[in-house]
Amino acid sequence: MKQDKEELRLLIKQRSYEKKDVTLASGKKSDFYVDAKQTTLSAKGAFLTGRVMYAMLINPELPQVQAVGGVTMGADPMVTAISIESFYKNNPIDAFIIRKETKGYGKNLMVEGRKFIPDGTHVAIIEDVVTTGGSLVKAINNAIREGLIVKRVLALVDRMEGGRENIANAGYNLEAVFIRHDIREG
Repeated sequence: MKQDKEELRLLIKQRSYEKKDVTLASGKKSDFYVDAKQTTLSAKGAFLTGRVMYAMLINPELPQVQAVGGVTMGADPMVTAISIESFYKNNPIDAFIIRKETKGYGKNLMVEGRKFIPDGTHVAIIEDVVTTGGSLVKAINNAIREGLIVKRVLALVDRMEGGRENIANAGYNLEAVFIRHDIREG
């Protein structure tokens, strides 16, 4: 798994990391940007993300989950990749997507893919890049409102800009595949 993780880190540096001034979703200014979708939507990136994050989820020392979900759009390829890897490993973990807001028509759902994930299911909430953790905390709360039990919170990259602390204040531990230093300097 070490080799997969290192390949994923290098792929993120190559495809997703940009040294430039940006305004992030949180409203904060930064001198770098990590567009994780450039990695997670690539064939190799999706494959590696699924393998690495699935391996994190099956750690026998941590709570086990039966489903993974996250906020659309960043989590979409990640939860799908994890679900595919879990099926390949004969340990199916279904995926679901949390909308930022309901559509306002049709079934008016906040969580998509939930039909066969019953209330009380233990889940992990996944995010691509965490800055302040605001969207992740909102996703956790939406999952709870939908009757799911959040046991794990994972991110591909933690920018180390307060998100971990905000998620801890909400009662959860953020598990990150990579932190800021891994992507910028490593």
